[in-house]
Amino acid sequence: MSFYTLKIAGLERKLERFPVNDKMDIAGFIIFGDVELTVKGSEELLKKVPEFDVIVTPEAKSIPIAYEMARQSGKPYIVARKGLKVYMKKAVEVEVTSITTQKVQHLYLGENDMELLKGKRVLIVDDVISTGESLTAVRELVEKAGGKEAASCAFLAEGDAADRKDIIFLEKLPLFFK
Repeated sequence: MSFYTLKIAGLERKLERFPVNDKMDIAGFIIFGDVELTVKGSEELLKKVPEFDVIVTPEAKSIPIAYEMARQSGKPYIVARKGLKVYMKKAVEVEVTSITTQKVQHLYLGENDMELLKGKRVLIVDDVISTGESLTAVRELVEKAGGKEAASCAFLAEGDAADRKDIIFLEKLPLFFK
């Protein structure tokens, strides 16, 4: 078992490395349960983002971050759901494939969420941006809902994503090639 030491928001975490395929490993960044990092990282990220009206995040490990950023900012947050729920009237849908799931998934927003986004400055929040596929899907949902992206942000930018100019992040996370 090998690890990568991450320094973020004044904290240090040891991340276990996991194979994605026979040529590459990733460092597993699991925010669930890490209240200290969720609070401090959200505080630091809020210092870096522009003004916004509402937060949107995909239904993934980024939910605690979106919640904490909403709590600290006093702004609402919306979760783009992975499954269509009975209460989601007139939903819009987009497809997404991420590096960690490696299969096609769907993200949905219902009519009530779309009303909250319409004409608003939307902050898109994720835990890690790597290939950018999830980000693209959420951007598409925001556009379909009539929202305007204020910025896209994450705690970490993985691999080449760290070179992107269209995202805000706290730290770089390397990929490990074999």
